[in-house]
Amino acid sequence: MTLSTASAARPVAGLRGQLLFILGSLGALTLMLTLLRGALLAWNWELAAEVSRGDLLEAFFNGLRFDLRVVVIVGAPLMLTVLSARLMALRGLQCVWLTLATVLLCLLGTTELSFYQEFHQRLNTLVFQYLQEDPATVLSMLWYGFPVLRLLLGLALVSWLMYRSYRWLDRRTRLPATADNRQRSQMGALAARVSVLLLLLVSSTVLARGTLRQGPPLRWGDAFTTESTFANQLGLTPALTLYAAAKAQFSDHRDNAWLGLMDDGKATAITRDLLLTANDQLIDADQAPVRRVSMSPADTTLPVRNVVVVLMESFSGYYTGALGSPLGITPEFDKLSKEGLLFTRYFSNGTHTHQGMFATMACFPNLPGFEYLMQEPEGGHAFSGLPQLLSKRGFDDLYVYNGDFAWDNQKGFFGKQGMRHFIGRSDYVNPVFSDPTWGVSDQDMFDRAVTELNALDHDRPFYALLQTLSNHTPYALPSPLPVDAVSGQGANDEHLTAMRYSDWALGRFFDQVRNEPWYQDTLFVVIGDHGFGTPRQLTDLDLLRFNVPMVLIAPGITDRFGARNDTVGTQVDVVPTIMGRLGGEVQHQCWGRDLLALPANAPGFGVIKPSGGGQTVGLLRGDELVVQPRGEQPRAYRYQLGPEATVSEQPGVSAELRDALKAYVQTATSALLEDKVGVDVATGKRG
Repeated sequence: MTLSTASAARPVAGLRGQLLFILGSLGALTLMLTLLRGALLAWNWELAAEVSRGDLLEAFFNGLRFDLRVVVIVGAPLMLTVLSARLMALRGLQCVWLTLATVLLCLLGTTELSFYQEFHQRLNTLVFQYLQEDPATVLSMLWYGFPVLRLLLGLALVSWLMYRSYRWLDRRTRLPATADNRQRSQMGALAARVSVLLLLLVSSTVLARGTLRQGPPLRWGDAFTTESTFANQLGLTPALTLYAAAKAQFSDHRDNAWLGLMDDGKATAITRDLLLTANDQLIDADQAPVRRVSMSPADTTLPVRNVVVVLMESFSGYYTGALGSPLGITPEFDKLSKEGLLFTRYFSNGTHTHQGMFATMACFPNLPGFEYLMQEPEGGHAFSGLPQLLSKRGFDDLYVYNGDFAWDNQKGFFGKQGMRHFIGRSDYVNPVFSDPTWGVSDQDMFDRAVTELNALDHDRPFYALLQTLSNHTPYALPSPLPVDAVSGQGANDEHLTAMRYSDWALGRFFDQVRNEPWYQDTLFVVIGDHGFGTPRQLTDLDLLRFNVPMVLIAPGITDRFGARNDTVGTQVDVVPTIMGRLGGEVQHQCWGRDLLALPANAPGFGVIKPSGGGQTVGLLRGDELVVQPRGEQPRAYRYQLGPEATVSEQPGVSAELRDALKAYVQTATSALLEDKVGVDVATGKRG
């Protein structure tokens, strides 16, 4: 056979063959994305237990619409090849491009299996937040907390199978290069190629829009078409949610987040009505939105001089026995709740620890665009929190933590607020247990806290923050465990075992300090920093992730206030509630209220925002909840907490609640940007 004959017989990628290759490859990619969605469903099957088959089918249909947008983007370079026979012949490069796109999409899909199980959210800004943290800590958390090897093997296997599929399609869509088809390919070739390209462009534009309606193309809200939050989330696509998160994270959206929604004067007036009580007198009205002087009535104070705040990692109200859980996860907290005042409708302001820290101790809410406040320039402001207020009264301070204070800029933030005495990971000697990711165990932290609290100069009042960590991925616990492991709760068994261990360590701490001379002079505040995923997702906000237990323990507190309080509160209410029990006049600018100085029938209110949730916020008042995404219509609900937690959507949102939510967030955002959040009027810019 001559060289020319061999060349003539070699299969070539003609226009028809190229079109078949494009359609086949993109079809295979679409199938892969659908299978990844199926894997996400299987990985989180417990959340779908109550979802109807019709809703799941609808979720997959919605997901297909979003997936096709991604597929069109990947296929765009292939579509352009139809204009040139030389480009069509470069099938090797086309297969490489498709394989690279496959690896990336498969990586996102496999990553999201555990991401959604942990956070009940599709990929979002949390990804970029963790990328900015200490790489060694993040990698250690991932390695010990998630099935990394299995996921990587799955990623490699799927990617290899897809590559083999592309090569198979390459071979099957080449035609013999006979003289006849070469002649036909030359006649009218340009017109045919342009026509095919136009057809591809029109069809891909329709698919990329995802809808035939006029107006905007497919948006994330188009996935929320069922009554099931899980099914709605299932309809999203990780590549698009991560792109939207990156766009939000690295754009200038923070410059005007939740600003200009109403007249500033009106927003400030509404916010003042929300926050000021009969015991407050507004001051510096022209320089700060809610700076005020508070004086609690004498009959609401307590005979205490010290404050200890215990911030419990991932301590979910849904799994707390004192709040109705029958699982026996928190026997020690349940005992403590009988010694003190238990709040039954308490919520975190965010769904991550750093938000719980600044909301609880600095008395400032978690806001859209500023949920990583402790690491941002605005975190350097002098907030109206416990460090600011109690340092003015001459209190000593103490912060005891299992881990590294560099994480989330804890030492930088709280040091700027006025704390000086830090005990962290590197300060422990011969701990009972230390995991390679975070640090020592909760029992080590509490043991060290006992030592440090006893070593303080008790002629001087003190406040302390004790922060647990064992109830966090990868749930590394001492062996043997001092508690029974939890079983029968599916994917949450390991998490709930860690929660039970943390509860045990909490009870052990109180047993150790109960007979110390300073105990009877101390107000203890035990509160969760946030909850975690449960089988029940209430609304798009996943309300139960915010529900946390809080109990106040102090001499005489139940005699004065009873054993339970049903007023709605959030972490920003902690500081004014503490200051009210200490008594005396206090000047502050907290974004919460003293819950024990409210009228007996007050429903309470709170503003919450999920981590990585973009611009969405929620307002709670009594059993009412308003969920407000930025630029979308708000939704109103009635909710019920407890083991049989339920939510029911209401027909409309009252103007009062809608305006209250917008006013509060707008006013707080403006105050933060203008540095008008401090306790006092100071020189320079600081408010």
